[in-house]
Amino acid sequence: MKITAIRAYALNVTAELDITSEVKTAAHQVCVVEIDTDEGITGHGLTSIGPSVPIKAAILSVAAPELLGDDPLRHEQIWDKLYWLLVPRGQSGVGMHAIAAIDIALWDIKGKALNQPIWKLLGGARDKCPVYATFGFGFYRTEELAEAAQNWQQRGFHRLKMTVGNQALKRRDEPRLLADVIAEDAIRVQTVREAAGPKAELFIDANCSLDLYHARALCSMIESYHIEFFEEPITQNDVRQMAELRTQTSIRLACGQNEGQAYRFRDMMIAGAVDIIQPNVAITGGFTQCQKIAALANSFNISVDNGGAWPFFNQHLQAGVSNGGLVEYHYSSVEVCSKIYDGLPVPKDGWLEMSNKPGLGFDLNTAALTAFEID
Repeated sequence: MKITAIRAYALNVTAELDITSEVKTAAHQVCVVEIDTDEGITGHGLTSIGPSVPIKAAILSVAAPELLGDDPLRHEQIWDKLYWLLVPRGQSGVGMHAIAAIDIALWDIKGKALNQPIWKLLGGARDKCPVYATFGFGFYRTEELAEAAQNWQQRGFHRLKMTVGNQALKRRDEPRLLADVIAEDAIRVQTVREAAGPKAELFIDANCSLDLYHARALCSMIESYHIEFFEEPITQNDVRQMAELRTQTSIRLACGQNEGQAYRFRDMMIAGAVDIIQPNVAITGGFTQCQKIAALANSFNISVDNGGAWPFFNQHLQAGVSNGGLVEYHYSSVEVCSKIYDGLPVPKDGWLEMSNKPGLGFDLNTAALTAFEID
């Protein structure tokens, strides 16, 4: 089998979020890839949380000319080639996003060629995965968070994640004191806990928007609300500061969704900086690298959860590896996926049943892409 063509699409996809009385609008930039083969099999992949136009350019101008004629089933060979083409000095960013999208498409081809779902090719550790809903975004007012939490519970979701920090470091010169931000966060967390009740599992995510001092202070303010994990609490996923914070709070710490290189996860685990790692196949170099990161974490007896959205891709990693865990049903990214994909799985009672359809198990609606393309 040989690669015959590669296409990439830079998209900005908008979606309406109607979980509250006041409908909100969210948007995500994504870059979608298709890879054709001489045996008539086409695979598709996606990357996000990065600028989609330059990622598309990296795929089409740098990667694609070097991959034509290659065997798509030799994903290790291709991954190594892409590394030296796009990130030869260990960079992250656009290059790693491009690798992730291409790698996902290659695994989709592999699954279709072997008539197996990706989760089974990765090991088939479990045939269903627990799901948590990411719903509590910063654009919701405090009273809307309570309404949203209860509505998600009515849909069968009792694992709930909300954001905190609200771009605190980025916006500190508005002026907007970080102390004021975390004080508001504590009220918002309390509101969701009281609305969801004591049996709901509650997670928080600062999206790397706090410094050590204010992350530690926030932990102290909300520990009594029984937080399951605190995701990306500190700017830049600073390993030394994450390790220090971990010794000063009972809340488990998680991060890794925006990391591009495997060594970063090694350093986090050696330093004792994390309780949970979150490599995301749509960002962290695809299935090829994320499978290795999960194996490394297993040697530290550390589990893997999905952070950073894109559950329909990441479910395969979580189901495939022995230390896989939660899949993030990220509300806005799910709605974005519904605009451009057909046949997406639907969670039931907080669980995703894994499909036996080959490859990713769902289809790209290429006709829908035109409406969202950007230059």
